[in-house]
Amino acid sequence: MSIRFFWYADVLHIDQVRKGCENMAVSRKKRAGRALMWAFLFLSGVVVWDQIQTWQEEKALWQTEASTSSAGNDTVLLGGMPVGIYMETDGVMVLNTEKVEGIDGEEHEPAADVVETGDYITAVDHHAILGKADLLDAVGQIDGGDIVLTLRRGEETMDRKISPIEYEPGQYRLGIWVRDNVQGLGTVTFLTEQSRFGALGHGISDTDTNMLMTIESGRVYRTSIQDITKGSSGSPGTMEGIIVYNKYNILGTIDKNTEAGIYGTIEKIDELFDEQIPVETASKEEIEIGAAKIRCYIDNEIKEYDIQVTDIDMTASEANKGLVIQVTDPELLEKTGGIIQGMSGSPIIQNGKLIGAVTHVFVQDSTKGYGIFIENMLDQVESSEMSKMVSN
Repeated sequence: MSIRFFWYADVLHIDQVRKGCENMAVSRKKRAGRALMWAFLFLSGVVVWDQIQTWQEEKALWQTEASTSSAGNDTVLLGGMPVGIYMETDGVMVLNTEKVEGIDGEEHEPAADVVETGDYITAVDHHAILGKADLLDAVGQIDGGDIVLTLRRGEETMDRKISPIEYEPGQYRLGIWVRDNVQGLGTVTFLTEQSRFGALGHGISDTDTNMLMTIESGRVYRTSIQDITKGSSGSPGTMEGIIVYNKYNILGTIDKNTEAGIYGTIEKIDELFDEQIPVETASKEEIEIGAAKIRCYIDNEIKEYDIQVTDIDMTASEANKGLVIQVTDPELLEKTGGIIQGMSGSPIIQNGKLIGAVTHVFVQDSTKGYGIFIENMLDQVESSEMSKMVSN
């Protein structure tokens, strides 16, 4: 199955910043009913595949280069390539509640005081709910009377009773809108020696609740970029791509969605990184106001384009907005108008080092945007590795 869509994940209004809200709008012509319904959607099956790449030569190269680099700096493979993203939530995310017309002809809202936007339904009558298909099955088995929803609300887990509404003889509804997955396009920023990647530079938030999504798992896929719409003042450009969701196009897994990006493991390294370029990463203190480059995929090739770093905020309140950048490259301005939606994660390079990644575009001036310090992204990779060591 192939799906054509846009990735709207990095739009920012200068005068109306919405923290953690990267708006994604996915074309639904070929996936009607998949992204959002009551509980009538089927959850895609999980594909298991074998790791096929050892990457010994790259490790040896990195070890040689690392021995001559300054302490505290990591060497990674340089990204810039687009990928398809598919992530499944940890439980079923509550978007909203709605009134239901009962068999009695009256309108009822059974979930109004039971669930809240952003809750995750993890069980029904103490039977685990992993996705919308499970929820659909559970609702189909209701035969009257109250049921118990197990909810995760932030760090708290709770049980709540709800009285389903009979809308047809023997048929019940909860009056809850839910979501259990998200799909889109993004750009890979880097790959570590341990085959761990970082991408986007910002988290993926739900389009309806604007809340960072808690994920159970995810996958990255090959993608084919079909079209680019040039941006202008008040209307950022867009990138349109096609992803074929099958096991042959899976490149790796996603296990972490944070305010500083998404993270996981690439299995098919050679297929994603056609050109394997080791690059040293820079600390915040090494970054300068002035000339830099971004590396991104335009016109079927990955190239570096000129930008300026115009501001550096060492104490930014949001992890993904430490840099302000402006595109100055005439070629990129001609083709895209500046930063376009879909460039999130594009590497920023200065003085031969990776200093960060593009995260947002300013709506009022698409030549400008925010970037994240590469330090902040590497911190997420390190915390992931520590978590794995503890769990093992």
